[in-house]
Amino acid sequence: MSTTLAGEIIGDGPLALVFAHGFTQTRDAWRPVAQRLVTLSRQLRCVLVDLPGHGGSRDVSADIGESARRLTATGGRGIYVGYSLGARVVIEALSQSAHAPEPLVTAAVLVSGTAGIEDSAQSEARAASDDALAARIEAVGVEVFVREWLAQPLFRDLSDANSQFERRITNSASGLADSLKRCSQGRQEPRWARLAEVKVPVLAVAGARDEKYVALARRIAATVPQGTLAVIPDAGHSAPLQSPDETAKCIADFIADIGGSHL
Repeated sequence: MSTTLAGEIIGDGPLALVFAHGFTQTRDAWRPVAQRLVTLSRQLRCVLVDLPGHGGSRDVSADIGESARRLTATGGRGIYVGYSLGARVVIEALSQSAHAPEPLVTAAVLVSGTAGIEDSAQSEARAASDDALAARIEAVGVEVFVREWLAQPLFRDLSDANSQFERRITNSASGLADSLKRCSQGRQEPRWARLAEVKVPVLAVAGARDEKYVALARRIAATVPQGTLAVIPDAGHSAPLQSPDETAKCIADFIADIGGSHL
């Protein structure tokens, strides 16, 4: 049985950037940023991946740990870029390879990410909440659920033009429900201590209007020994969709800063 995930490649440069999307999205969510990056540099090869329960990987069932293993099996050695759910998967991949002599994740960009919930009561409450949302998906179907999902204050900065609603509703109810249950923040082991052991460069990114995740990005950047912070002005939680130019520039500047040793 294959241990990889569905995906595609944009560009043919020697440096691989492997992209992991957020919940209810597909690999298309990263396409605007990837296309800008390969235009900026011919050195780049962008690998866009569908996470378990999403897109072409809708029939793959996996928790965060298995999602991370499948992501690195698909992307190989390179810089990993994750948004929200995808950022948590990339953090797990960093954790898995923290002490590897030649880690597959040579650097990482974490957009609107967290290394987990440390309070056990909050963790249990989040798992229960996500289980209820998963049941809601299967009860009302993908289109209704995605409308409800995007109506949350967290996504208030997205417009109809950049929400990628039509792509989100190509997902299946069963795939999204399984992802939400198995990859819930409430079921992910906190990885803050592991981040302190990560030996590769990490860029933590958040939209300036998303105060909660700006604080989390600051904590990530301060925890990782080679951590740096980037805050995107006039953006919220969904900075890659809302501000693809600025997001691409953050990533390109980070790659330039860490230099050719990560090719």
